[in-house]
Amino acid sequence: MDNSLSTRPTVRGGRGIRYPESDGKPMAETGVHVDVMVSVLDLLRRHYTQYPRPRVAVLSNMFLYYEEGDPRKVVCPDILVTLNVPSNTKRRTFKLWEEGKGPDLVIEITSKQTRNEDLHKKFDLYRDVLRVREYFLFDPLEEYLEPSLQGFKLVEGRYDPIPWEGPGLFSEVLGLRLERDAMDLRFCNPATGRRIPTPEELGRAAEAEADARLKAEAEVERLRREAEQEIERLRRENEALRRRLPEGG
Repeated sequence: MDNSLSTRPTVRGGRGIRYPESDGKPMAETGVHVDVMVSVLDLLRRHYTQYPRPRVAVLSNMFLYYEEGDPRKVVCPDILVTLNVPSNTKRRTFKLWEEGKGPDLVIEITSKQTRNEDLHKKFDLYRDVLRVREYFLFDPLEEYLEPSLQGFKLVEGRYDPIPWEGPGLFSEVLGLRLERDAMDLRFCNPATGRRIPTPEELGRAAEAEADARLKAEAEVERLRREAEQEIERLRRENEALRRRLPEGG
């Protein structure tokens, strides 16, 4: 076993073997790549909260070990989605022999620095060893991928390109369409045509809803005052008319 592995942060595996949680490298190339990764993780996790007790693991930048007893057999996807496993977000590593299966979908937020690994080593590993059903690559800075968003579907042991559908690529695993939006990766429900909202969009929607509620409350108050004023006017007119009527009229 590589002795350098034991000097890094680790968790203890079976049979006394230690499986590192990190290699000490930065989690992404640039702030843009980090932001995209964090955004994608948040969007997909919130997407699955709509399902009661979802058994879907949406994880990011986590060591995935695929051969028990050999901590060198490891890969670190930027985003992985695994169906029919606990949604536990407190995992420290992802071990295939404990989970019972590998990822159904992987997204790599790729760059010129990671292109060789993403296009060759990881591509082959996800296809041939992990048998990942769908593999997407997103180049937020548009440095080398053309187009900058690409997807592949596992078909009879090979990766076939996922064809474009309108503005993006449809994922059967997610039931969503992946779309580029400036330097962001967004997810759209084709049935509704609506994207999963970002926290900023949710915030603006909440503000708009609060403003609309305040305006509605103000309008109700205005109508109430006008109604009270009209009632008072009619009361005064009625009183004046009563005074003008002859005695006993």
